Formats: sequence, C-alpha cells, structure tokens
Amino acid sequence: MSFRDLKYILAYVTPLSCWISLTYNGIFSYTTLIFLFILIPIAEQFAPGKTSNLNQEEEQNKLKSVFFDLLLYLNFPILYLLIYLYFQQLNTGNLGISDIAGKTLAIGIIISTIGINVAHEVGHRSEWYNQLISRLMLLPALYMHFNIEHNKGHHKWVATPLDPATSRRGESFYRFWWRTVSQSYLSAWRIEKQDLSRIGSKVLSYKNKMILFTIVQVGALVAIGFYFNLFTVLMAIVIAVIGFSLLEAVNYIEHYGLVRDLLPSGKYGPVESRHSWNSNHDIGRVLLYELTRHSDHHYKSTRKYQVLRHFNESPQLPMGYPASILMATIPSLWFKVMDRLLPEAQE
Repeated sequence: MSFRDLKYILAYVTPLSCWISLTYNGIFSYTTLIFLFILIPIAEQFAPGKTSNLNQEEEQNKLKSVFFDLLLYLNFPILYLLIYLYFQQLNTGNLGISDIAGKTLAIGIIISTIGINVAHEVGHRSEWYNQLISRLMLLPALYMHFNIEHNKGHHKWVATPLDPATSRRGESFYRFWWRTVSQSYLSAWRIEKQDLSRIGSKVLSYKNKMILFTIVQVGALVAIGFYFNLFTVLMAIVIAVIGFSLLEAVNYIEHYGLVRDLLPSGKYGPVESRHSWNSNHDIGRVLLYELTRHSDHHYKSTRKYQVLRHFNESPQLPMGYPASILMATIPSLWFKVMDRLLPEAQE
C-alpha cells in the first residue's frame, strides 16, 4: 500500500454527509443530496481523471494489502448504524415533512452507494463470509435477489436482449426501471430453479435461496414494525425503493445501447471492453470504489476494485456517474447526448 492509496478513505465522506443529514434539520437534511448530485458533478468537470494503469508490481502489492478489504467491510456497520439513526429520527426527531424528505433521500442514497455498491464488490468473491456480508448489505434495499441475478444472469447476458439490466437504445430510464426491476426478480427465480434442478432439489425447498431471501426480508420488516411502528415499516420500504432505483440508474448508464454481436452459431460473442460505458473521473472512482471502471469488471468479475484497469477501446461517458444519472432522468437530453456516441462506441 502506498500513501496515494489513502485516497479511498475519502469514500467515507458520503456516509459522513448522511450523518449530517440525519443529525441536523432544515437545509442540512439535504446535505447528502447536495453533496452527491450538485457538488460532485461540478467538481468532476474540473477533474476528468487519468487513464493510466498500474504496473504488475503495483498491482500485486495492492492485492496483498488488507487495507482495501477493510475499507469495504467497515461500510457494513456504518450502513446499519445510519439506518438505525434514521429510524430513531423518524420516531423521536419531531420532524417536518421537508426534514423527513431530506433524511429519507439521504439514507436511500446510502443504501445504494455504500450498501448495494459494496455488496456488489464483495458478492463477486467466493468466500462464505463475503457472500454473507453481500446479502446482508442488500437486505436494507430489499434486493437480496441481486446476489443471484447479477452474478449468474447479468454477467452472462450483459449487452444482449436477454439481460434485463442492459438498457436499450432509445429506451428511457423510466421504461427501463420497470423492465429491469420486474424481470431481474423473475430472472433470479429462474436461475435458482435451474441451480436446484442440477442438484436434484425441488423449488419448494429449504435450499432455495429466493425463498430464504423472501423470509429474511419480510422478517426484517416485521421486526422493524414490532420495534418501531407501521409508519417506520412504510419508510423502510421507501428508502429501499430509493436505494435499488439508484442501482438501476447506474445499470442504465453503464450499458446503454451497447450490444454484443450475434454469431452465426446463434450464440452471442464474448463480453468485451466496448460493452460497458466507463468513467475515469477521479472523484467518482474513489467514492464508488472504482465501480466506474466497469469494463474491466465485466472482463473479469473477480478482479478486485483497487486494481481495475482502463481500456482505450472502452466507450467513455461524457460526464461522471452522478451527472450522468441526473441526465438520464431527462430522456430527451440523454438521447441527444448519448445516441450520437453509440456508433463510435460499437465500432
């Protein structure tokens, strides 16, 4: 580990902003929203990022260091502490509607940025504890099926019509949202059914992870209801929807309009670096644990975030992730900017 690696500590600025949003009222309730979707997009215009990669020695040193894993794991208690603080604030904070809205957006953003994002990173690792942490960090988003569909579905079918998480050219984010949320869930059931069939087990079995995930998620909502009240359960669902909607917004901008070749054999060609939109903006890379170097992640999903590489042939988003997400909420603007880049991206 080098001194420059300490930059990843800055990823904790996002949960810190959430703590401010939850602790203070008024305009401060919107600290996380302002930080991520106003300040960061502006800052990234002045920090477009570097395209350099690590040499082999640097890469090996980073892979040996436990520092990068510890940074990820620390997000697990932070996530749950912030969610608990949010629930406490709802019940003891004497909040106005505006305060509740700001705090709800803040914790929803956190469920996505340090919850689902970190769950995604460790969910690609085979160790039982990484799989457990991944699923528990998906729990607040009520999106535990992502652990199945993403690893065994999305990575197999990305950039094809068979992948519900790949947005199509001319498809607005809003149409994509409904399609990916519903079809990804159904896809997870199909994948689990196929996996159970291979081992000779029935769908209605204690081995069915989708059934287990459903029990755990419903159980968590029931526990929240008993400990707090029905209103808190409703808000737990609201922050979950915000969290997984941000995930799907990221999916939308990462693969928009990119398609793999259909070979004469009827099979799709291999996933290449040109099948994901990348962003080298330094701030986004740090805050999202290199998620923005997405092409290399699809090339080798088990490659750890600290050693992900840039490829010159990978299509580049014209802006960083937060600004791109904002642009995606205005379909006419998104199509005007991105559709002109698609032919070049697929050459």
